[in-house]
Amino acid sequence: MRAAGCYGASTVFYTGKRYERSRDFVTDTKRVHYDIPLIGVDDLKMIIPLGCTPVAVELVEGARSLPEYTHPDRAIYIFGPEDGTLDDSVRAWCEDTIYIPTQGCMNLAATVNVVLYDRMAKGNNTRSGPKFK
Repeated sequence: MRAAGCYGASTVFYTGKRYERSRDFVTDTKRVHYDIPLIGVDDLKMIIPLGCTPVAVELVEGARSLPEYTHPDRAIYIFGPEDGTLDDSVRAWCEDTIYIPTQGCMNLAATVNVVLYDRMAKGNNTRSGPKFK
């Protein structure tokens, strides 16, 4: 949520039960959840806003390198779990798959920050609609 607030995301969607189990740890110290909706859903594919390009963020064969990537005007970024990967079925409906070239894996929060910073640095207006899991 902190990254969403820093980079002007309009909504954060999530799936699964992990958030509900960790909610009591109160990691949203800036209380961004009061300004940006945090919405649990069963199926991310069913909530893609009209005109948004689904972009998977995953280190897989065939993914495009983030430094070379041109972000869509309106995007919904799909991030996998911190200790796993996105299912092939999810990547199948994403129009793009990108990765961050690193020498090791990054945690989820760091990955979200890097992707949203890259979007901002390349001149995309994050208030125009990025959403992510």
